[in-house]
Order: sequence, then C-alpha cells, then structure tokens
Amino acid sequence: MTISEKKENFEFWLMDMDAAIDSFISRISLEDKSKLDFSIDSLCTIENWILQNYSSSDEVKNMSNSQMVDGAARYIGETFRKILGGKWFIDYSDKDNVFFGLPQLKDMKNQKAQICPLTLVSASASRRKGNFLINILRSHLK
Repeated sequence: MTISEKKENFEFWLMDMDAAIDSFISRISLEDKSKLDFSIDSLCTIENWILQNYSSSDEVKNMSNSQMVDGAARYIGETFRKILGGKWFIDYSDKDNVFFGLPQLKDMKNQKAQICPLTLVSASASRRKGNFLINILRSHLK
C-alpha cells in the first residue's frame, strides 16, 4: 500500500469516528455505557472495561479483538482531544518511530510526548492499575 493510500485510509478512519465509537459503546455492558460521556472520570470506566476484557497486552494485540480495541482507542483519543484540544494524525515519515503508521494525537494542552491511544489500551491491559489513563490525562492538566 502506498503512503497516499494509507493517508486516504486514515481520512476514512477519521470520517468514521463517531459511528465507530457508537458501535463500540453499543457492544459494552449497559452499566458501563451510561458512564461514557467523554469526561475525565469516564477514562476509569474504559480502563476498567479493558481490565475486565483483556488479561494482557498480547490479548489486546490479538486480531480477533481489533474492532473492540479500535473502539476503545478511539474513545480514549476523543476523550483526550475533547478535554485537551489537539488533533489526530499519523506520521509516515520516520519508520523507526515506535508509533509509525498508528493514529496519534498532537497539539494537546501541555503535551510533552507522543500520545497514541491504541498503545494506551495495550499499556492499560499490561499495567493493570485502573488509573493509568486518568493519570496520563491529568498530567497534561498541570
């Protein structure tokens, strides 16, 4: 796939954001669903859902889970973006970058490092804290 085709696919991914998040939310439990309002606290709800559904980062990376993991990553990214500003992008310029070809957020309030919501899902499953996502977001509010 050419870079141009990859960029076009990313544009389609962005255009599908609301529908993909709605689909993700429709597939999780009713109790969790009512708490997903793109607030800071909703990140704890999403992280708890991740911990209940994925026992490790390897399980997150399993392709059979890709649609739900993508939905969780989109929700996390949109929550960060709505609270901290910024925009989605994909960097195809540096193949050595760990986030090469993955959707990231940039231009967020107090951003000092790259933020890739997909890897935040994986890190949440791996660290098993329950407050990992909210702590990342809060570090940008200081």
